[in-house]
Amino acid sequence: MTSSTPQKSPAPSSRGERRTPAGETATEDYLKSIYAHTEWQPAAVTPSELAAKLGVAPSSVTEMVKKLAAQGLVTHVPYGAITLTDAGTARALGVIRRHRLVETWLVEEMGYSWDVVHDEAEVLEHAVSERLLDAMSARLGNPLRDPHGDPIPTADGHVVRTPAVLVSQAAPGHRGTVLRISDRDPAVLRLLDGLGIGVDTDLVVEGLLADAADAAGVADAATSARSVVVTLDDSSHHTLPAVTADAMWMTA
Repeated sequence: MTSSTPQKSPAPSSRGERRTPAGETATEDYLKSIYAHTEWQPAAVTPSELAAKLGVAPSSVTEMVKKLAAQGLVTHVPYGAITLTDAGTARALGVIRRHRLVETWLVEEMGYSWDVVHDEAEVLEHAVSERLLDAMSARLGNPLRDPHGDPIPTADGHVVRTPAVLVSQAAPGHRGTVLRISDRDPAVLRLLDGLGIGVDTDLVVEGLLADAADAAGVADAATSARSVVVTLDDSSHHTLPAVTADAMWMTA
């Protein structure tokens, strides 16, 4: 378990009011993206990577990072990696908590499928009040993870994680339980749903298969992406495309 002491943002006059002032939406989007980049791997995000994640121009990232640094929320060197300060991490955890609670509420209470809730939560996370957020969490039983397996920080900034390995990097014969599936590509979520694979699915990694390009002899097998063969508890075998195996984490 890891924890962080969240920085308190200026409190609204009522817990029923809109949580995020309009001018701070971009700030929270940046902090959330910086945090999420290192949540499942250690390398800090670069300006170009952040621009790609947010769909903005590199010059826009440069200007915003300067503002965040001036506010004590990030540290960076010109053209180098961007990292959150303790205050920035605390602020990011608050946004992450709202986003993932909204996703969970949409799936559990509103009947949304897991492949469409991300975009809805991107909007609602900035509008939901603290009062409603508390009610959502209580209604859901104060969950510690969202529908995709991403941890939901507690109200006081604690995050519970389980050691994990990418399915694409697991050794042949590795047996474990799916912990997390990235929600970046809805098509991946739909594919896995059709195969009956989701968070908490037990599986065995059988090994790697060359992609079709390799089989056709038109790509270098040493450098091309690989598909992963897995076996489920019902003894069914499935070949996961490289992009899918790269989006799945299982117990280490």
